[in-house]
Amino acid sequence: MEPLLQRLGRGDVLVADGAMGTMLFERGLRPGQCPEAVNLERPELLEEIAGLYLDAGAEIIQTNTFGASPAKLAMYGLEDRTSPINTHAAQAVRRAVGGRALVSGSCGPSGRLLRPYGDADPDDIFAGFRRQMQALIDARVDLICVETMTDLTEATLAIKAAKEVSSDVPVMATMTFDPTPRGFFTIMGVSVEQAAAGLIDAGADVIGSNCGNGIENMVRIARQYRACTDHPLLIQSNAGMPKTQDDRLVYDDTPEFMARKAKDLLAAGVSIIGGCCGTTPDHIRAISAVVDAARS
Repeated sequence: MEPLLQRLGRGDVLVADGAMGTMLFERGLRPGQCPEAVNLERPELLEEIAGLYLDAGAEIIQTNTFGASPAKLAMYGLEDRTSPINTHAAQAVRRAVGGRALVSGSCGPSGRLLRPYGDADPDDIFAGFRRQMQALIDARVDLICVETMTDLTEATLAIKAAKEVSSDVPVMATMTFDPTPRGFFTIMGVSVEQAAAGLIDAGADVIGSNCGNGIENMVRIARQYRACTDHPLLIQSNAGMPKTQDDRLVYDDTPEFMARKAKDLLAAGVSIIGGCCGTTPDHIRAISAVVDAARS
């Protein structure tokens, strides 16, 4: 695969994959289990999921490392396994895609509140993110995706940790916004405009939003981003908002609906379109068809 920034630089639009958690729950992961433990126990599942998204047209495929920072793994007593958990995840995706897609090292929030809002020391969180980034980059991911962030300070720590490990590996960074009467803000009070400025200042090569919204709200968020920056944008929306049915979460947005709305994301100038919670290879296949049509 051609490098990410080279493709974006010439105006290409890429398709990213969809949900990881949704796919793991379908394959037996139980609520309360550590999703990243799968990396050590059943890596074949990661290869299967990556292969399904590859076949659906995804050109960027994530590692199962969203919660694989030491702070987050400590909640399951797995902080000492940080390096192998990240390494095995990257290796599984690389085996599955065989150079036909870019491997994206996923990094989510630490699960801790930074001082002064909580008791987490920013230096400790930075060191943890750096440890995760080292393992992912040593395992030869093609890029890092810092995602589902609500605290701009924490997002900055993760971006800077990745850039400190390697200035050559591109970093994408996305934040999760909630609709309010005053517009879109993260739960920590960060606006889209503040996110754009802060993520770019921290060194992110691609910025955007994921999770927390269905694709209709994400179109609005993308337009707000585009109004304040010409940086490449990444949007990965949920398949609608979750509802509980028979003790499980279900999502109503169909692949066809998301594909129709993906045209609006393209019109808003989004460079990378994928999916988050509730999306499946069927959603990505439908989005990929829209992107392919726009290319021709």
